Amino acid sequence: MTDLMTRPALDDRTADAGGERVAADLPPVPPTHIALEMVQPPRDPRWKRRVAGGAAVLVLIAGGGSTGAYLTDQYLESRPAAASAGVTTLTEGSDLAPIVARVQPSIVTVLVDSARSSSLGSGVVLTSDGLILTNNHVVAADGTVSVRLSTGQTAPARVVATDASHDLALVQASGLSGLTPVTFAGDDSVAVGDTVLAFGAPLGLEGTVTSGIVSALDRSLDTGDEKLTGLLQTDAAINQGNSGGALVDMSGRVIGINVAIATAGDSTGSVGLGFAIPAGTVTSVVSQLQAKVR
Repeated sequence: MTDLMTRPALDDRTADAGGERVAADLPPVPPTHIALEMVQPPRDPRWKRRVAGGAAVLVLIAGGGSTGAYLTDQYLESRPAAASAGVTTLTEGSDLAPIVARVQPSIVTVLVDSARSSSLGSGVVLTSDGLILTNNHVVAADGTVSVRLSTGQTAPARVVATDASHDLALVQASGLSGLTPVTFAGDDSVAVGDTVLAFGAPLGLEGTVTSGIVSALDRSLDTGDEKLTGLLQTDAAINQGNSGGALVDMSGRVIGINVAIATAGDSTGSVGLGFAIPAGTVTSVVSQLQAKVR
């Protein structure tokens, strides 16, 4: 992966000439490496692999695990009340608010708690009685699973089916009814340049929405164990905790499930390169998983 953000910097060897600062000859600055992260920090070190000739690293990304546990622990000690769970971040205009209002009830936070650690990710509602879709890496660790709705209500849940090769999983919440399922779009409706919204709980901030565009199609990411292909690329801000959340078009339809981001250097935050599993792949996998649990 090519990094075009490298430039020479002025330092003590910079001289003044005619009132202007002129840089002396300096050695070239080494390029910044770009890292790819799934939307949950890794619990399993096998997820950390070199790709693209050693220029990038792929790791999982949702709140929790060895590199992000402090975020989750801090969040879990002071979980937001239901009244404050609907924070939104919109950058395009007020016309996005109705879309957010329509989709937000179908977005949940998925939590996994154990005696030693806690982690969280995001999910989308598939059925009115609480069948939830999320990333497999969100629920891969041992622990007690629960689901928190956009209203702040929390319900116990259990993992009922997984597909590690596509990084998707089904979670069934208990005691729920009347939920609003998401609507999926067809892959042929997605084009580069389309405005999109990303829903989830980045850094534990539940009910967050960010906006951007589809910046590329058909991306591939190699985790070392599996290869995710046909991914959508977006510049909508996606961070740890967005795993399993929805990437939505301007009709309120889910075009993808957020799964990965690219980060630069030692940073773990978004640099405007996020990736989502396309809706066509998601619906196909979901059908297969549902057949297993019937």
